[in-house]
Amino acid sequence: MFRTMAKEMMEQTKNSILSQAAQAMLAQANQQPQGVLQLLR
Repeated sequence: MFRTMAKEMMEQTKNSILSQAAQAMLAQANQQPQGVLQLLR
C-alpha cells in the first residue's frame, strides 16, 4: 500500500516538473522573437 502511494507521488512530482519545464521553455521561445525584433529596430 505505502509503496504504491510513494510510486504515485513520485510519478506526479515528475510529471509536474516536466510540465513546468515545458512551460518555461515555451515562455523562453515566446520571448526570443520579441528580442530579435527589438534588435532590428
